[in-house]
Amino acid sequence: MNRATNGATNGAANGPDKVLGEAMRALAKDPARASTLAREALRMAPGHPHAILIEAQALRRLGKPRAAIAPLTDLVRRQPGLFFAALWELAQAASESGEAERAIAALETLTRQQPKVSSGWFLLAEQLRKAGRDEDAWRADLSGVHASSNDPELVKAAMAMNAERLDEAAALLEAKLARGAGDPPSLRLLGEIHWRRGEMDEALAYVEKAIAMAPGFDLARSFLIRLLLQNNRLEAALEQAEVLDRSPMKGPGNALLKASVLVQLGEQERARTIYEALLVDQADNAQVWQNLGHVHKTLGAQDEAVHAYRQAVTHAPTMGEAWWSLANLKTVAFDANDIAAMESALETLASETEARGEDVFHLHFSLGKALEDAGDHAASFDHYDKGNRLRRTMVLHDADDFSAEVAATRDTFTAPFIAAMGAGGCSAPDPIFVVGLPRSGSTLVEQILASHSQVEGTMELPEMMIIASRLQARVDEGEFPDFKAMVSTLTPTDRTRLGEEYIERTRVHRQSDKPLFIDKMPNNWQHVGLIRAILPEAKIVDARRHPLSCCFSGWKQHFARGQTFTYDLAEIGRYYSDYVSLMAAYDIAAPGAVHRVIYEDMVADTENEVRRLLDHLGLPFEPACLEFYNNRRAVRTASSEQVRQPINTRGLEAWKQYEPWLGPLVEVLGPVLPAYPGVPAGI
Repeated sequence: MNRATNGATNGAANGPDKVLGEAMRALAKDPARASTLAREALRMAPGHPHAILIEAQALRRLGKPRAAIAPLTDLVRRQPGLFFAALWELAQAASESGEAERAIAALETLTRQQPKVSSGWFLLAEQLRKAGRDEDAWRADLSGVHASSNDPELVKAAMAMNAERLDEAAALLEAKLARGAGDPPSLRLLGEIHWRRGEMDEALAYVEKAIAMAPGFDLARSFLIRLLLQNNRLEAALEQAEVLDRSPMKGPGNALLKASVLVQLGEQERARTIYEALLVDQADNAQVWQNLGHVHKTLGAQDEAVHAYRQAVTHAPTMGEAWWSLANLKTVAFDANDIAAMESALETLASETEARGEDVFHLHFSLGKALEDAGDHAASFDHYDKGNRLRRTMVLHDADDFSAEVAATRDTFTAPFIAAMGAGGCSAPDPIFVVGLPRSGSTLVEQILASHSQVEGTMELPEMMIIASRLQARVDEGEFPDFKAMVSTLTPTDRTRLGEEYIERTRVHRQSDKPLFIDKMPNNWQHVGLIRAILPEAKIVDARRHPLSCCFSGWKQHFARGQTFTYDLAEIGRYYSDYVSLMAAYDIAAPGAVHRVIYEDMVADTENEVRRLLDHLGLPFEPACLEFYNNRRAVRTASSEQVRQPINTRGLEAWKQYEPWLGPLVEVLGPVLPAYPGVPAGI
């Protein structure tokens, strides 16, 4: 009798369980069938908690969330075993019914009980934001990000990414995202993977989606700002930095990032205000002191810059960049104590060269400058050489590839090719491109022109380089067999569009209503043909300096970014020769299109050279151009302090003190050297 009774009981129990199993399998794709099956299970076993939960889940998926609220509320109260699942469903049903406070109450209970489940925090943040509780929502997003560190799938993907197994990491994240509606940390990580692959558009899209889902995800927003800066989308970067600055999780990192965006936008005063405010509470923060020094230097406040840099090295004696920032002012005379302090810093870092390489090479460059000023040229050269050798190991530069690109450009923009292209391009006359090598006197030319009432000085703008790189990528990716074939396909309309893009992208850097502006990116000499093709009314000025003066000055200068050819004497000499070759070819192809300023001539006969320059640009002579050193505009290049002084002959032949060690440079320059300021025949 007992055996028969037990069998009947087991059969009854198996009946609804089997039906519920089918209901659960149907829930995602066919919620109507899941609802029918759940009701059938309830007829078989009235009050069955899993059947109630599945029916409520089905109702929500069928667009009837309000009908699901009552049974879910009852489940939360009566069934401890289904407490978390019922709470989660109740929160979502209340949210979809517009009952934000009920949803918030459910999610606050859920996150208190299960704080390591990130999805609960993100849904809570969404509901809090709907209720106008923005700061609470922000904190909930941050809690969700923190909770995601416990997600084993996310950790596994992050480890694969950091080990450079990018495809494996991407596959893990894509599979994870495919199983759910969204996961901000996974989206941000997937964005970083695309960034590491060099797929910038995809990276931006994923990170933007992450912060759209979780606006309080500060780390994702910080990453997005850096991506925007890399793409020169400065206004968008500032907009995001303003949002980040409002985070309830106050920290110097957010303010520093905003200040860096302001610096790139040319808003130095606003950046200075941020740095000074940070130093009120962090007077020993060497990085902030250094950044403040950079702003003072750009604004021409030299004494304040020196003070800030001195504060930086006082608080961080091994901070190589701060020492170099002092040296790079070109007006600070280091004394014996400074030299001893830098040598001591190098000794301290001797066992950390790999980890602290940037500090080490900065210190070598700084000691090179200090010992040069002290007249110890052999020791000075040794430090410059060590700094350059170390820096060269950290940058990518292929001289053969670069020479091939220059040759392809030279062979493309010939006189017949230019004639065949015909009219086209944007007719805006606004830009004046000042091109040449770094340390060629281009900042002097810029300062002279920016002192004219009709010309605005901006900075070294990357826009033309970005456009040129995008076009070159079409060749590199196999769309065209070579550079000439690619350029040949550019129609007049294409060239107009590209020129208009340049004008539009540079508008953010213009802060006055002056009709003309200067783009002083020196590397644009590589693109003189493209510039004339897309901006036929633009003017191009080539600033040129004696090969040994220019190349040696560039070699002993550490550049904050780019200019990867400058860290080897032979490579910088080859770069100079490529430059002379391309510019000479363009002079033949388009006579008079480029105006050349020889630095030594500008020093020797300033007024006549300035008049020649203004005549080429169609501008009337103005005395202010001769008093350029009184112009207090912001200058961001290495020559910032030099152009705030009257022209002088100091430094014209500084290379002669180092002549015994310049053999590799002289050899590579070959016939270019004796031909200066002309060019060798047949080059």
